[in-house]
Amino acid sequence: MTDQSPSPSAASGDGLKDCCAASYSSDVVALLLGDSYHPGGSALTRRLAEGLQLTKSSRVLDVASGRGTTALLLADTYGVRVEGVDYSPANIALAQGAASAVGLGDRATFITGDAEGLPHPDGVFEAVVCECALCTFPDKAQAAAEFARVLTPGGRVGITDVTALPDRLPPELTGLAARIACIADARPLSEYSQILAAAGLRTVRTERHDQAMTRMIDQIEARLNLLHMTASTNLIAAGVDLDAAPPVLAAARTAVSDGTLGYALLIAEKSR
Repeated sequence: MTDQSPSPSAASGDGLKDCCAASYSSDVVALLLGDSYHPGGSALTRRLAEGLQLTKSSRVLDVASGRGTTALLLADTYGVRVEGVDYSPANIALAQGAASAVGLGDRATFITGDAEGLPHPDGVFEAVVCECALCTFPDKAQAAAEFARVLTPGGRVGITDVTALPDRLPPELTGLAARIACIADARPLSEYSQILAAAGLRTVRTERHDQAMTRMIDQIEARLNLLHMTASTNLIAAGVDLDAAPPVLAAARTAVSDGTLGYALLIAEKSR
């Protein structure tokens, strides 16, 4: 939806990470996505947590923690200690400020870092969560290897993410903007399981939540229409292409309805 024309391959590696980090720390994305940056919102995060076998002594890593929504929910609801890591220093500052504001600064901390080279020692987390972000990582296998490396034996990784059948994506959903929006480089659910298996993580649960994707598209469209009427100058200044957005959203909605796009939950376990 933003005015960015290069193909995904034209902005790979660190450049792509920088682009994603800048987008997800921008105010316009916060206006369009609201409190939760992933389909299913807090309800799906709670369902994900149920599969992680958390106890109050659990130490949890939230990879691509954004503004801290998932980490704060886990720390508040389950009493765990959560460490968030995100590529964007701006997101880290916002997340740490939010933790302090709600009195969770002692149980939810945040640092900058790369999912493909986590700044943590081996085997220190009982759980790793990653919501709607693995699909954006340029080297998903390396990120999965890092998840496994920092987990304790028997530890679990919980992922919610966009799923896609890449050879069926329409042109509107294959550019750089679509990649940043977690679509263009999303993979089938079975491929996520294979990536984790190659890293030594055995999938123990998968669930489809495709309607959550449709609800998020509807939410973005409603917010975009409202902002178009009330703050179109701000949207244009932020790089939102108001002419391109409607066909992209329509293509995404059609792709969900015909099974090309979806959203899934996955729990995998490291061997003991």
